[in-house]
Amino acid sequence: MKSKSETLVLKLSGSLFFSEDFQSVVKAIINALSKNPDLKIVVIAGGGAKAREYIKIATNSGADQATLDEIGIMVSRINAMILAVTLGEYSQARVPETLGTLVDNLKTTRAVVMGGLHPGQSTNAVGAIIAEKVRAGRFINATDVDGVYTKDPRKFKDARIIDKLTTKELEKVMGEESMQAGAYDLMDPVALKLVERSRIDTWIIECTPKVIESALLGKRVGGTEIVFS
Repeated sequence: MKSKSETLVLKLSGSLFFSEDFQSVVKAIINALSKNPDLKIVVIAGGGAKAREYIKIATNSGADQATLDEIGIMVSRINAMILAVTLGEYSQARVPETLGTLVDNLKTTRAVVMGGLHPGQSTNAVGAIIAEKVRAGRFINATDVDGVYTKDPRKFKDARIIDKLTTKELEKVMGEESMQAGAYDLMDPVALKLVERSRIDTWIIECTPKVIESALLGKRVGGTEIVFS
């Protein structure tokens, strides 16, 4: 997908919003915007552990999957509102709930912060569809791991990080990714199909201040890049 702007899309792990790194990541985003005056950023906030807690409670109460998704979306929008407020003058006052509102906001501000959009759609997929919509130069998926590994590095000591891979190869690494509410992790099948159909330049990186700032300024520090043959 050809870039027509200096707009980047950044998906932030929901775990960030309850961590010690939150303020530092906000500073990293502001630093990137300050260093590149042509840069615009759309940030998508994940729901994280807090969303999963609410989803668990609602599941035990008999809620259906669509309702569980809606709960996750609400939590991600609260996270987005907190981030928008913290970014101050760089961001919009309210969190957009549609692509149309996002596009309008992007005309007048340099950072637009969003949460989820629709049931059945992860915030990873939201990031990919937004990257399509705004013809972003890159989709940066900042996660709670530092890239894609050959196997789960939390379980296997011989796991190796993969520098570059295709969407098909990533599908094989992921295996059967769950589509249950709150279960989306690295990338889900819907997000991957969106990335593939528009050939979106995509980086999967660690959700830490230094790595995020470098990525926003065009330098990948570690992580994994999705490539197209």
